[in-house]
Amino acid sequence: MESETSPVRSVHEIIQESCEVKEALLADPRLMKDIGLAAQIMIECYRSGGKTLVCGNGGSAADAQHFAAELSGRFLFDRDPLPAEALHVNTSFLTAVANDYGYDVAFARAVRASGAAGDVLVAISTSGRSRNVVKAAEVARSQELEIIGLTGEDGGPIAELATLCIKIPSTVTARIQESHIAVIHAISEIVEATLFPPPVPPPAESCA
Repeated sequence: MESETSPVRSVHEIIQESCEVKEALLADPRLMKDIGLAAQIMIECYRSGGKTLVCGNGGSAADAQHFAAELSGRFLFDRDPLPAEALHVNTSFLTAVANDYGYDVAFARAVRASGAAGDVLVAISTSGRSRNVVKAAEVARSQELEIIGLTGEDGGPIAELATLCIKIPSTVTARIQESHIAVIHAISEIVEATLFPPPVPPPAESCA
């Protein structure tokens, strides 16, 4: 049993902190609007025949892969796949570029190779300062991609480069990442439901 002076926080405290960040997110009308606008940017991209590229490091790389999977696989129901790629998943490319040019430009080079005007780059960085993600956003901007940033409350250089930046109101990496997943799921659901609306059932026949 932990003593009263133990530095170990309780499970309740940790989860409560996560809930508080999400409550702060919900309470900010600007952030709620921005999440909806991010979904609309992606919807317009797909309606124009574009694709989504996603990048991040560490936990944010996992989030990038998660987001791409929700789009290119399925989210809530069966439908056609949407083109989406997490830029770190080709390990031969990633390690070759990191070795030959430096890790800072690995995502930027992938955007140069695959990005086209009208596509979307989702740039994920809790600090907003990850150099390879920032450089990817710089290339995306030069190639006229739309850029959606997912960051912490500061936003960093990514906020300045992005078409739209969703800045989670926290400076704690774990809490930011937990809210990033909530935002990713919200966007995925809106994009899917808008692009693939369920068929309208035929009117019921009258028994009269």
